[in-house]
Amino acid sequence: MNLELNEEQKLLQKSVREFAETEVRPLAKELDETGHFPRELFKKAAELGLTGVAFPETEGGAGFDHIAYTIVIEEISRCCASTGVILSVQNSLFCDPIHRFGTDDQKQKFLLPFTRGEKIGCYALTEPQAGSNAAALQTKAVKKGDTYVINGTKAWITNGGVADAAIAYVNTDPAKGEKGITAIVVEKGTPGFKVGKEEKKLGINATACSELIFTDCEVPAANRIGNEGEGYKVALSTLDGGRIGIASQATGIAQGAFEAALKWAQERMAFGHPIAQFQAIQFMLADMATEIDAARLLVRKAAWKQDSGSRFSLEAATAKLFASEMATRVAHKAIQIHGGYGYSREYPVERAYRDARITEIYEGTSEIQRLVIAAWVLKG
Repeated sequence: MNLELNEEQKLLQKSVREFAETEVRPLAKELDETGHFPRELFKKAAELGLTGVAFPETEGGAGFDHIAYTIVIEEISRCCASTGVILSVQNSLFCDPIHRFGTDDQKQKFLLPFTRGEKIGCYALTEPQAGSNAAALQTKAVKKGDTYVINGTKAWITNGGVADAAIAYVNTDPAKGEKGITAIVVEKGTPGFKVGKEEKKLGINATACSELIFTDCEVPAANRIGNEGEGYKVALSTLDGGRIGIASQATGIAQGAFEAALKWAQERMAFGHPIAQFQAIQFMLADMATEIDAARLLVRKAAWKQDSGSRFSLEAATAKLFASEMATRVAHKAIQIHGGYGYSREYPVERAYRDARITEIYEGTSEIQRLVIAAWVLKG
């Protein structure tokens, strides 16, 4: 594993940071306050290839590797965590399973327009009564001829309120447990498919996080991803890549908070000196810088393992666990360094603190990551 970015990755990092600074950062505060989905930003990101970073050009992608993908999500999240996770879901959770499991016809219909950013996708796994226990899905699909009839409700679906299509994970044979789960693409406008309530959240407010409701919704069997009963495998393998995306998001949030705290510490005066001269502040900054660097290295190690073609579940869980909890700690210290001003919505560290918290929950809570890591450790 080479820790040095290659020239292509450095150039990508530079261009994405410029895009984030000029296009994303100026809108971040407004997006947080209004909760409006940044559709125009999404289109501009698509023009840079950020909606299909690690997919081949033949599939509408930009042709980069997964290390490049982590760079993209980190740089965008450094300025706006909502925009970062919107792009992460598009890449990791919607496009990736179709790239890996979809047929040629499905790729033409459900991959190309999405990697190009012409359409928006979402990943519909979680339900009101099925979060960490993904095998306990209550959304049912009954096959009738060449169609599936779907009934049920999905919850907390990022991009759900604006998505042109959802990969819905449904139970086609409840008696088989996790082996009875199937993945089916449901397109916007399909009769019986509607968006439910949009969640009002602590952070990442512009993500169109919504319920998806299916009522006698008939979907062609040709929309099934993989074989019937393979949906659980599709879902969990997809989450491995998604966890690298969330770890990248968390690293970006922390980096943005650290930079704000560093600047503040160098400018804020107390007792006749910039507060950066006080050892208590220096120790906090040192801890923040160390933890961010450690998280970034774990993220890139996981992405490198993914690019190698080997299984990377352990590395993804490790990166996600450390980076997400790190982001909360760093944002906490950033507020502390700002003092009372850090508690004000006029300063970005307050938003970073709220945005960071969800990274310990979605795409597998920290507790789930520890279970995954422990299983690998115990296997030896």
